[in-house]
Amino acid sequence: MFTRENLAKAKRVVVKVGTSTLTHNTGKLNLWRIEKLVRELADLANQGKEIILVTSGAVGAGMDVLGLKERPKTIPEKQAAAAVGQGRLMHTYEKLFGECGQVVAQVLLTREDSVKRTRYTNCRNTLLTLLKMGVIPVINENDAVAIDELKIGDNDTLSAMVASIVDADVLIILSDIEGVYTDNPQNNPDAQLIGEITDITPEIEALAGGAGTLRGTGGMYTKIQAGKIAVNSGVTMVIASGLQDGILREVLSGKNVGTIFLSKENRLQIRKKWLAFGARTQGILTIDKGCEQALLSGGSSLLAAGVTLVRGDFEHGNTISVVTMEGREIARGIANYNGADTRKIMGAHTNEIVSILGSKPYDEVIHRDNMVLLV
Repeated sequence: MFTRENLAKAKRVVVKVGTSTLTHNTGKLNLWRIEKLVRELADLANQGKEIILVTSGAVGAGMDVLGLKERPKTIPEKQAAAAVGQGRLMHTYEKLFGECGQVVAQVLLTREDSVKRTRYTNCRNTLLTLLKMGVIPVINENDAVAIDELKIGDNDTLSAMVASIVDADVLIILSDIEGVYTDNPQNNPDAQLIGEITDITPEIEALAGGAGTLRGTGGMYTKIQAGKIAVNSGVTMVIASGLQDGILREVLSGKNVGTIFLSKENRLQIRKKWLAFGARTQGILTIDKGCEQALLSGGSSLLAAGVTLVRGDFEHGNTISVVTMEGREIARGIANYNGADTRKIMGAHTNEIVSILGSKPYDEVIHRDNMVLLV
């Protein structure tokens, strides 16, 4: 597990940079800041580190070319701006990295690349091969073709998915804010920066606000959700200010900057990482306190008796979410019964399932081998 003390030893590093860091208030690319970022990343690569860059900015770059004064609001407008801006953004990266002697590869991803197991595996193999070849992958969500159902949601989530897929040591999210605060620092001058988070509790989630700037889409809430993916995949995550020169060097040297989210010690297996964070959830099961304790103690399957509420019209084999009475998600797994049948048997003992459904294909609603805990 990587902490402040040993971050310098991190070998595989994913860096995410947001729109607000890459662009001016006018919406045009901030070439000075992009060049600083590229030189810092290239220097890390020269040290022998494997670097993956997850970048926003395609829509912003397109806004400049199209003469738009504010970020497009409709999906078609965003797609048009991204289609125009993606090439321009990539050309900028290719030129600047090339001047530093580094080769880059453009990788565009959609939600489908994580939902479908084969594409998830292919994505992992491609990225690992590029790293092995000494290439720096430059990744963005494929905004030009993605629609709401296919979008990963924001590049914070995308970066955490990528870090999970490639078994990164650390994910660094560069933002226009220094990290997680005890309150909104824009409204409360007494808000304090939280230097280290060991567990993403409901209280930590409650500290997150909404979307950030006019040009960006990822508020602190999406960054904390990204943190959930990262730490449960064995990846340490750091949120730090992308406006500060040399910030990557400071983070990786262990200096007390930003907010560090300490990873869980045990990395999830590839299949379970896909199950937890790649597959799209189709339903939600609320469980009682006794069931919650049984699951968290480890080794238990989810039985119908512990289910108190079923939401969603999921099918057998779909991935579903398991939440506590307070609404906190603690697990995900593959459903043995569809939503309608799960509603019929919820609260029932295993030996009562036959009399309720006429048959009993499974003893468990979710078998422990097909379930991953998220706490």
